[in-house]
Amino acid sequence: MLGFLLRLLPFWVREPLLIVIGAVLGVRIMYLAVHDHDRVAAGLGVVFLVFTAVRVYVVVRALRARRNPSPAAAADGAAVDAAAQPQPQPQPQAVAGSRPGPATPEKEPNAWGQAIAAVAVFGAVAAVLWLGPRVMPSDDNTPQPASCSDEEHEELPKAYKERTPQPVTGDELCKALNRPDLAELLGTPGETATTASGTNNTAPLTDGKVPQPEAEVKFDTYTVNVSATYNDLTTDQYVKLMKYGNERDIKTLKVLGRPAVFASDHTMKFEINLGGGGSGGPVEQGPLARTLSVALDRRDQGGSFDVTVWSESGALPDDSVLLGIAEKILPTIPERTAR
Repeated sequence: MLGFLLRLLPFWVREPLLIVIGAVLGVRIMYLAVHDHDRVAAGLGVVFLVFTAVRVYVVVRALRARRNPSPAAAADGAAVDAAAQPQPQPQPQAVAGSRPGPATPEKEPNAWGQAIAAVAVFGAVAAVLWLGPRVMPSDDNTPQPASCSDEEHEELPKAYKERTPQPVTGDELCKALNRPDLAELLGTPGETATTASGTNNTAPLTDGKVPQPEAEVKFDTYTVNVSATYNDLTTDQYVKLMKYGNERDIKTLKVLGRPAVFASDHTMKFEINLGGGGSGGPVEQGPLARTLSVALDRRDQGGSFDVTVWSESGALPDDSVLLGIAEKILPTIPERTAR
């Protein structure tokens, strides 16, 4: 059907159209062949390019023949016309009231019209080739990284509105944490984030008066959580409390000029029964997590950012990984959190 429609087109429309299609397909197939190292595709691309070269040769010959007609052919045509011309014959008297009209010459195709039509066809083909990949659904099944949910319309708890300056929100923490290079910082560059979320919580046992927003990004290997606590607990006081608790491997240091501390503790694992008839299983001890707590400011007037990493297998990255994540994330958090 397509071949029949192409044969109906005039020469000066059909041939340029075939040249454009052959050139575009040939170049595209050759590019994919070189990119994917596919010899079959390379052979197919060569076929399209050879076809295009043949069509270009045909058009060039037609243009030369149209501009420079052969002299021998013109002389032969004149001789044939002279020999075939009939001798003058006596003309019968015209009937009164009739007047012979001039012979109507056959209208030749308009070359300019064909050229304009060819340009229009080229434009249509180029538009289809350009917009096609954007309009047609993609066959790429590569999983896309998770994006943070939009929580701008969620009303902030009262504790966030009363504190000056206003604390960072969970959505802002999520956007700072969900970096394109986060998997690389974790040492797993081939992984893609499966979930990303942020919440505007308040610290437990504070009657909802202490803001504690947090964000979490999960990968197949590790899960990363970043939270901010706006209390009056300094890093030194926090270290003393950890020594009385179950935290282990406590190590103090400086991060971005702020007091900071490393510590390890087990996460909590609990089960929620959605089937009814029960409240779920008991709270259990989850895998070990490593946390880097950094003071909100260099003067350490209270409060901290906590960067926590854990995995279902219980494996943990080196402390340098958490340190690198903190040094990348903390400068991107809105500065209004500094006091």
